[in-house]
Amino acid sequence: MKSTVAVLKTSPQTVIEDYRKLMHLGGYREFLPPGRDTVIKLNLSWTKYFPACSSQPWQLEGVVRTLIEDGYKKETLLPVENKTVVTNPVKGAINNKWMPVLDRYGLGFTPLPEVEWVVFKPRAKLLVLDRIFPEGIVIPKMFLGRNVLHLPTVKTHGHSITTGAIKNSFGGLLKEVRHYCHKYMHETLVDLMLLQKEVHSGIFAVMDGTVAGDGAGPRTMVPRVKNYILASGDSVAIDAVAARMMGMDPMAVPYLRMCDEMGLGNARMENIEIAGEDIREVNFGFRAKRSFVIWGDQLIRKGILKPFEKILLHSPLVVWAPFASNVYHDFLWYPTVGRKRINAFARTGWGRLFEKY
Repeated sequence: MKSTVAVLKTSPQTVIEDYRKLMHLGGYREFLPPGRDTVIKLNLSWTKYFPACSSQPWQLEGVVRTLIEDGYKKETLLPVENKTVVTNPVKGAINNKWMPVLDRYGLGFTPLPEVEWVVFKPRAKLLVLDRIFPEGIVIPKMFLGRNVLHLPTVKTHGHSITTGAIKNSFGGLLKEVRHYCHKYMHETLVDLMLLQKEVHSGIFAVMDGTVAGDGAGPRTMVPRVKNYILASGDSVAIDAVAARMMGMDPMAVPYLRMCDEMGLGNARMENIEIAGEDIREVNFGFRAKRSFVIWGDQLIRKGILKPFEKILLHSPLVVWAPFASNVYHDFLWYPTVGRKRINAFARTGWGRLFEKY
């Protein structure tokens, strides 16, 4: 059975209304039953704002306004985000200008570290998560039986090559120590698709590619204005289309290939119907690269420092890792290379729109 991925071109002047058209083109109501609460899973890759790094405020506004105008009750819409060892969801919601949008539409924001987490025992046979977390897979209790609406961005990633709808669940269904999964990233993403199908009553993704991230994602990227937005009820298919638009063969991305082979969604372009734009000639020419921090992480987990993995990353000494990451990202890269890229972005139409929020 074919999957549908909606793709539209947009602009800073029309983006809010374009998101409405996109969601209807993707048939979102079919995947998000209105009678159920809907978790709006935002994407925060950096507490600081960096273009293409995290969910954009216009992405959030376009989605929220559409839901409310279509009759979804405000009290059933639950925007959330988690923390990592290097991000703060509350500060991130402020810096990425989500809070003005949520305030405007009368919605709250729930940091996932503050909710109850429970052990979830999936019926499906997992590839790695039950071995990574032998004490049990712990998920937010509030996710059980609710819809989930993912808000990822089009970007590359040093661990998973591409990151999108499936990877967005990485920050929702797993706790702060999910960095334990970096060694088996692709298998973990397959497991997360298995988990989501058991946890949620409906799944839909709305992806922002107005400004896409090229290079050493998910943070130290080159932001490139592309003016595309995507939506689908098949997380595998939307990630596959985003990969294709970035210039990659989706079936060469391990987690997409495995999901396709296991029947968790469609990653083969011949099994995906594009609604909206003709993207056959679209090729951003992106290349996934590893940042200095991801290069170091992989050196320990898979490279010559592997004999020291347990003591460096799975003992009380692990505090050095987030400290080193914060120093590199926040105090070295962001004020220098990052600032130049932010300044260039600020001169674009999307940069000016961001400032208006």
